[in-house]
Amino acid sequence: MKRVRLRFAPKLEVEFIDRDKAVKHVYELGEKGTRYPLIVFGSEGCGKSAWLRQATEILKEMNFDVIYIDVLHRELIAYTDVEEVVKELTNAIIDVTGYTPLKLVDLVIYLVNQLLKRWMKKRVAILVDEVFQAIGLDRAEMYTKMLLNIIEYPPEPYENIVIVVATSEGLSRWRIGRHRWAEITPMWNMGRKGFEELYNRIPGIKPSFDEVWRLTGGNPDALSKLYQAEWGANKVVTGLIKSKQLVPSFVARWRKWLELAVEDPDHLWSPDAPEELINELISRNLIVYDLYPREHKFWVDEPPPEEDLEIGVGKFVAWQTPLHREAVKAALRI
Repeated sequence: MKRVRLRFAPKLEVEFIDRDKAVKHVYELGEKGTRYPLIVFGSEGCGKSAWLRQATEILKEMNFDVIYIDVLHRELIAYTDVEEVVKELTNAIIDVTGYTPLKLVDLVIYLVNQLLKRWMKKRVAILVDEVFQAIGLDRAEMYTKMLLNIIEYPPEPYENIVIVVATSEGLSRWRIGRHRWAEITPMWNMGRKGFEELYNRIPGIKPSFDEVWRLTGGNPDALSKLYQAEWGANKVVTGLIKSKQLVPSFVARWRKWLELAVEDPDHLWSPDAPEELINELISRNLIVYDLYPREHKFWVDEPPPEEDLEIGVGKFVAWQTPLHREAVKAALRI
């Protein structure tokens, strides 16, 4: 398997590592196809995009025509001999005048149908990254149904098709889950062993691995942010306070429950916990709510621990990373 190289920080690339179970899952998808679009959700920066990019290479090696597109950041990988598909996608990516994510995602649907009509190989994979955040929650259900229609009502018979969508938008999980239109599967942060391998590839003087693990809980993006902040956790926490809009009015309104949740996120699983607060924390990508059972069959890769309050993981609710919890702690102090 060719391992992709990923931008970890400015002037630093790292090779895709670990995620053995997730890689095996891609091979299984390539053999069996997807009966429904596979929606993979997980905490911000847990490695969904890296996994999709690696999946792109694997499916190419398995003789698929592959389109990978990051809608939010307008990034594209296309492995196909149909030049029209590559040309139209490239033009849409670089068109900054009148560009909207809606046009781009609709174009992907159209071009996949064109591949199925014109291409003899009939093995097609479409991997879409952060689409719901780009097009909005209201369109998430409709777009998922459009993807399902490709599988159920193709313009021509196909040999195999794989459709995977990755999202950090937590609320979309319940919106889409109301229908039979997708298989929804979670991904968690990296396991301790693989994360230590990534940590060891970062040059220069750095804090101990135990300290970094305590701050990140295995989240690669959190590790990148710490590295770019020269390991200044306070700088990263301040950035999260701003980006998550942990303003005084929000903190004052929910102080009691936030104080409980930073000690143990499972307090938010209580029947007395305010639904409005829970939805706010989910929509701001601060927590993962209603965690799946820790059996491997429910997860794309390794599941989180059953409970680990040191890194903010409860049985039913978890902070996306320990740094997210630290941001709420700091906002409470302010």
